[in-house]
Amino acid sequence: MQIKTRLTLLFTALVATLLLAFALTVYFSSSETREEEYFKRLRQQAATKANLLFDTKITPNVLQLIYKNAPNALFQEEVAIYDTAFHLLYHDAVEIDKVKETMGMIDSIIARKEIQFYIGEIQVVGFLYEHDGGHYVITAASKDEYGLTKLADLRYTIIIALLVAVIIIFLAGQFLAKKSLQPVSTLVGKVQKITATNLDLRVDEGDRKDEIAALAITFNEMLNRLEHSFDAQKRFVSNISHELRTPLTAMLAELQLTAEKKRDTEEYQAVIAHTITDTQKLIRLSNSLLDLAKANYDETEISFKNIRLDELLLDARMDVLHNQPHYKVNITFEQEIDHDKDISVHGNEYLLKVAFINLMENGCKFSEDLQSTVFISYDRENILLRFADKGVGISAEELPYIFTPFYRGANKKFADGNGIGLSLTQKIVELHKGHISVVSKEKEGTTFTITLPHN
Repeated sequence: MQIKTRLTLLFTALVATLLLAFALTVYFSSSETREEEYFKRLRQQAATKANLLFDTKITPNVLQLIYKNAPNALFQEEVAIYDTAFHLLYHDAVEIDKVKETMGMIDSIIARKEIQFYIGEIQVVGFLYEHDGGHYVITAASKDEYGLTKLADLRYTIIIALLVAVIIIFLAGQFLAKKSLQPVSTLVGKVQKITATNLDLRVDEGDRKDEIAALAITFNEMLNRLEHSFDAQKRFVSNISHELRTPLTAMLAELQLTAEKKRDTEEYQAVIAHTITDTQKLIRLSNSLLDLAKANYDETEISFKNIRLDELLLDARMDVLHNQPHYKVNITFEQEIDHDKDISVHGNEYLLKVAFINLMENGCKFSEDLQSTVFISYDRENILLRFADKGVGISAEELPYIFTPFYRGANKKFADGNGIGLSLTQKIVELHKGHISVVSKEKEGTTFTITLPHN
């Protein structure tokens, strides 16, 4: 069911319920008022007839004649007068006798002074009447034909009015729902036009004050993220293609040239050596891409545990020296470690080790002395790691871009690389709720500072 239809039905049901409650209140209030007024009328008519009988001394025959010859005799109030001993003193129509009084009824009237009840649709009132020191029991009965007709007319009017009102409310509800949801329909129409090829389109945010505007703003923010992701993906694929094509093209060219004619052993060995070098580049690139993919996972998909960073740094140092025996990595503790928690974080061991290896290798390969130093310190909230070298440094113009994937600055002539290491390191640090910053001067060296929160 569409929201517009649901809103219309809810609006119609709500207003119709309120109107029904109001109509029922009016109807039952009118019914109760009619009943009370007619009981009063019966009592007044009976008292009047008793006064005529006792005070003006009009004979019963005359009163009966008046009763029978009245224009509305069919609906005339039928009055009966008894003494307290249940002796009938007067009756308008004994042959009809709507009430059919009994001794028990008379006793009840004497005891309660007045009673009111129904016989079918006929209303009956019985009351104790006092005159010149004597007590009499009077009953009066009749059907309030006029009042009941008016009440029936009111009932039919209310039913018809309710039906008409419900129809009008339903139509009004449809109009209001359509009008209220028009911005949503417009939003849907614009969203349907947005595809992967035109992610630069945005939906209208209106006055930015209501819920629809909030939805549009949220959707535009999502489009911004998607557009950024798509652009990053395009750049990523383009850079990967370039990085893969270069070594593969070199390998293919050398192998083709070698295959054209027979070579001596030294030439074959040289080709194999070049091929091995290019293959190692591809392996490093593949490993870096895999690590970058892991660093882009959702945090909930990565296993975390408590890790001592000093031990992890020593493991990273051993891996660097194993791969590059001519490198030198120093680890310096700037503070004494009193407790494990002072140097521990909650993180992923593999990813943090990758980040540390990247920074250690960068410091060594861009330094003439092939040396990097790691300084370890901490405070109450964070662990601070500084990776310092005395290498070629980074120019001020290039510093803002060094964490961009596949970006390589002017110092690429000093060492090979694929431009993934620093961007990968930044993602890993951010994944661990940390922060990485860099300070560098050309020909003086570079210092990367990583701040990681304690457990």
